[in-house]
Amino acid sequence: MEINLVNSVIVVLLCALTAFISHMGMAVFHDGIRPVIPEYIEGRLHRSEMASIAFGLSVGFIASVGIGNALATNLLNPWLLFLATDIIGVASPKKWIAPILGGLWGILCLSGIGTVNAVLTGVPIDLIGALGELGTYVVTGFALFPLIAIIVQFGMKKGIIAAVITIMFRFVGPMFSTVSGDSWTMLIGVILLLGLCIYEDIKNKSNDDSDALEGNVFSERVGRIRKNLPFLMVAGALIAVACNVHVFAGSDVTMFDLSKAYAMGNTPEAQALIHTAATNEFMRALSFIPLIATTAVTTGVYGVAGFTFVYFAGYLCPNPIVAAIVGALIILVEVLILGYIGKFLGKFPSIRSASDNIRSSMNTCVELALLIGSINASCVMGASTNVGAAGGFIITALIYLINEATGRKIMRMAIGPIGAIATGLILNLLYLIGIVTLI
Repeated sequence: MEINLVNSVIVVLLCALTAFISHMGMAVFHDGIRPVIPEYIEGRLHRSEMASIAFGLSVGFIASVGIGNALATNLLNPWLLFLATDIIGVASPKKWIAPILGGLWGILCLSGIGTVNAVLTGVPIDLIGALGELGTYVVTGFALFPLIAIIVQFGMKKGIIAAVITIMFRFVGPMFSTVSGDSWTMLIGVILLLGLCIYEDIKNKSNDDSDALEGNVFSERVGRIRKNLPFLMVAGALIAVACNVHVFAGSDVTMFDLSKAYAMGNTPEAQALIHTAATNEFMRALSFIPLIATTAVTTGVYGVAGFTFVYFAGYLCPNPIVAAIVGALIILVEVLILGYIGKFLGKFPSIRSASDNIRSSMNTCVELALLIGSINASCVMGASTNVGAAGGFIITALIYLINEATGRKIMRMAIGPIGAIATGLILNLLYLIGIVTLI
């Protein structure tokens, strides 16, 4: 990754913009944050609570996937940039503060990744290495949300059938494609959820009010996304440019191939590797369309990178100017398509009803995954000392149980990562005063 003035400006502008649109509730990167933003907009959730959720969902990925992959590939990634700007945006008290802090985060990512990593890995008990466990199961856990939504809405029998079908595709799909098992899980789960909703409404002939789109919640929320289209198009343009100038990679499916290709220079082998990475990115984007579209039309909050086709465009465009134009146009087309999806969903009451189930199932799945990851991280830290894995476990478990017993002052999504971070700090403090020793 070449750090020059132009690349630095691109990253700073990108981080500033994504923090701003996160603050305004226009778009976020994390699909788990998207369902809670309407709760804030509609007055049922405080900003501090929303910030706590964003922190809980994202900190593990930032510390592990974000920083780890950036160091391994010398490329910035969405977990490092956009998860952080999600947090910055929703936590900022004023809209003018969000882009300033977002821009500063971009500068920090460009200049300070090595320094931050050296400091965190320099403590006697490895904190950042252990925190990599936080995000181990989040994607896998999050991918299960359609199955939970099916069970809640349609009962255990249909839920089990859907689970069997989904698991079969999860295991078999990666054998015949470059799409990951988690992507297959989400793709098939969402398709089955939508299919069951449509079948239910057709069977019951309950879509008589399908023409009343003006009062339909999906139409309203798609309309909200359309109002924000200029900001979303600029974000798409900047993301495509960042990919094009070789400072940013969109996913773990492509970043390692891209890192190798960029190191080769402008050679036929490098171009072939870039095209392979772009193809993989395209397939990944296809698998995420149902999830992103469903959460977007149910919440009125779009994805920072849309359906993520802007990554694919950025890799293949011949220069940054073309990349900016194509990136903006891709977001435009996506939002226009999203409107048709919204109208389609407006005809089916069961799908409208599924929005609450989708939101709650997302929360349930992520809460479980984060708690398990946090416990694993704490056990890893404890296992490197004389207190053992059980010592790390008991600190995090105690923090979690105290939070539960005192009325859940910290939301479940956040308490696990906070507990793991606190465990690392406590163990290092105890090491410094001589109570804990390394083994």
